[in-house]
Amino acid sequence: MSTPPATARTDVPQISLMALGDLRDALTALELGQGPTAITALMSIDATSWQAIEQRLAVVGGDLRRLLDRAGHGFNPLA
Repeated sequence: MSTPPATARTDVPQISLMALGDLRDALTALELGQGPTAITALMSIDATSWQAIEQRLAVVGGDLRRLLDRAGHGFNPLA
């Protein structure tokens, strides 16, 4: 008996791999005190990925502004 392949839900915005890289680059730039580089990386994120990022942050009770502020003060959300 085989199982059907997993399918992506179409009703939930997805974060693209490119957007994940851009977000990582923005957080790294903030940690290094490179504000303009962080802004450039954030501006590269597509609208659908932004929606997905905001939804995921809301689920854990956070928002992007708080995450960026904490990242700018050396907080590593992945540690």
